[in-house]
Amino acid sequence: MRRGPVLLLVLPLLLTAGCASIGADRASGPSNPTGRAEAFDQRATEVAEAWQPGPDWRTGYVPLEGPTVLTGDPDFTPDTEAAFRAGWYRAQVPIPPTRVGAEIRFPDGLLTLPLVSAAEAYRQLDQGDPLPCPGRPKRPGLPTPGGPTVEPGPDGWATSATQTACLPLTVTGVRLGSVPVRTSRGEAQVPAWLFTIEELATPVARLAVAPTAITSVPEPTAPARPMPDGLVAAQDLAAVDGTRLTVRLGVGACDTGITPLVWERPDVVVVGGSVTRATGVCPALLKLEPVTVTLAAPLGARPVLDVFTGAPLSIAPR
Repeated sequence: MRRGPVLLLVLPLLLTAGCASIGADRASGPSNPTGRAEAFDQRATEVAEAWQPGPDWRTGYVPLEGPTVLTGDPDFTPDTEAAFRAGWYRAQVPIPPTRVGAEIRFPDGLLTLPLVSAAEAYRQLDQGDPLPCPGRPKRPGLPTPGGPTVEPGPDGWATSATQTACLPLTVTGVRLGSVPVRTSRGEAQVPAWLFTIEELATPVARLAVAPTAITSVPEPTAPARPMPDGLVAAQDLAAVDGTRLTVRLGVGACDTGITPLVWERPDVVVVGGSVTRATGVCPALLKLEPVTVTLAAPLGARPVLDVFTGAPLSIAPR
């Protein structure tokens, strides 16, 4: 499930003299597109040279997307999408507590890892129930029916004016299966508990690999100097399709001329973008702008790094 094209984060509605990017110190930079592209290539080279992930990146299990995955088009309504995003579920069948082990199938081989039980996966999936339903506990940070909906963004919380009903999703079945997941070793088939949901057209999958068997994404090393003005960071990956990457850039509310930029070599890809800053008064808001870049070769198992932080990008929640 892809989010809408623009997400406004809840940040102070300050009026500024321009639309400088939020949360990053920036150096003055070239004002023309050619100069910004050259500055991007220079920084991307530094980011790629600093990327030293260690042996577990190629031998372990390092997932690059979240643990809850939709297995197809769920045919959401506004109410069911709000419940899915918030993690509101109710089980109408027994959830087995049995623990098992299973194989992850990578493009370059197999890895057998312990799994959590279906019961534990359900406990991770279920984030509480909506209010003001009688007898249901409040969970911090969740939408309140009758008020604005909320969902986490990379720099805070997002709001919309959509109002939703008090509706949890009904679990009517559970089985062990597998789903495609982007990892540090390329797209892998990963064991997952598949929960059949009465209100959705396809099951909701919760990745089943035990937390103790998951290798964390390594800490990135960003260039010491500030990001040149006119360049913007990539927040996450929206889609990967062979040589085509859709990334979401963090841009100012009044930025124009939004242009994706990509730098690649056989072992790594670096992405970001360039913008033209507004010169007038502009609200200090950050937008997530989806853009698509085309690579010279299919992405394969190469990491996609953000040009600002040097961090590998994960797949955005679906």
